[in-house]
Amino acid sequence: MQVIYPPKPRFRLGQLAAHVVVALIVLVVIGGATRVMEAGLACPDWPLCYGSFLPGSQMNLQVFLEWFHRLDAFFVGIVLIIQFSLSLYWAKFLPMWLPWTYGALTCLVAFQGFLGALTVLQLLPSLIVVLHLAVALTLVAIMSGVTQQLLSPGKSIFPLWLRSLGFLSLFSVIGQSLLGSRVATSWAAQRCLNIGDSCNLLRLHRFSAFPVSLLVILFVIISFTQKDVFLKQWPYFVSITFLIISQIFLGVFSIQLGLSEPGLVIGHQLVACLLVAVISALNFKGNGIEGSSQSLLINESNLETCHG
Repeated sequence: MQVIYPPKPRFRLGQLAAHVVVALIVLVVIGGATRVMEAGLACPDWPLCYGSFLPGSQMNLQVFLEWFHRLDAFFVGIVLIIQFSLSLYWAKFLPMWLPWTYGALTCLVAFQGFLGALTVLQLLPSLIVVLHLAVALTLVAIMSGVTQQLLSPGKSIFPLWLRSLGFLSLFSVIGQSLLGSRVATSWAAQRCLNIGDSCNLLRLHRFSAFPVSLLVILFVIISFTQKDVFLKQWPYFVSITFLIISQIFLGVFSIQLGLSEPGLVIGHQLVACLLVAVISALNFKGNGIEGSSQSLLINESNLETCHG
C-alpha cells in the first residue's frame, strides 16, 4: 500500500519531535511526583545535586526524583537545540515557520530552566511552581502540534469553527490543570480536608472541572457530525473520552482518600498532560497532503515506528 508522506528531512524531524513529546510528558509527570513526594528540595543546590552530577551516598527516592527530573529537562533542552539546528540546516526543505518555532521553543525551555532554578533557590514558591507547570504544558501542546504538522501536513482536518472549539477545549484543560497546581502548591486541599481552612480554592477546582469536562466531551460529540474526520481519527476521540472519564474518577478518588494515595495524584497530573497532548495533536493535524512539491510517495511497509 502506498501513502503520501512528508519529505525525508521533515519526516525525520517529525519522528524526533514525537519522541520529545514523550520526554516532555515524562518531565511533567516526574515533576508532579517530585511535588507529591515532597522532593522538590531533595537537591539543595542547582544545577548540580549535592555538588555533583550524580549524587552517590545521598541518593534515595526523593533525591532520585529531583535528579531525574533535572536530567530529563536537560535531555529535552539538548534535543530541542539539535532540532533547531537541523531546521536551519534543512530550511529549504521545510516550512518557513519551523525554524522560528524551534527557536521560540528553545527559548521557552531556557526560561523553564530558569524557573526550575527559582523553585529550588526560592524554596518552592507556589506561583513560581504554577508558572513552571504552565510553561511545561505549553511546551507539550506546541510540540505535539509541531509533530502533527511535520508528519501530517496540509490543511486542517477540521473546519474553522470546530477547530476553534478544539482550541477552547485545550486552553480550558490547561487552565484547569494550573488551578489544580495552585491548589496543590498552596496546600489548600490538605488544609481544607484536615482543618476546614482555605476551602474556596479547592471548591473552585472541583466545580470548574464540570464545565471543562463538558466542553471537551462536547468537542468530541460535535466531531461526530464530521463523519469523514471521525472515521479516520476515531482513536483520538476515543482516547480523549477515556482520558476525561479517567480524570474525573482520579480526582474524585484522590479527594475521597484525603490525597493519601500518591499514585492517584500523580495519575491525575499524567492524564491532564496526556489530554493536552492529544487534543493539541488533533487540532494541528493536517490532511496529510500538501502538494507534490512538499510530499513524498513511499511504501507504508517502509515506515519506521514513531513511538510518540
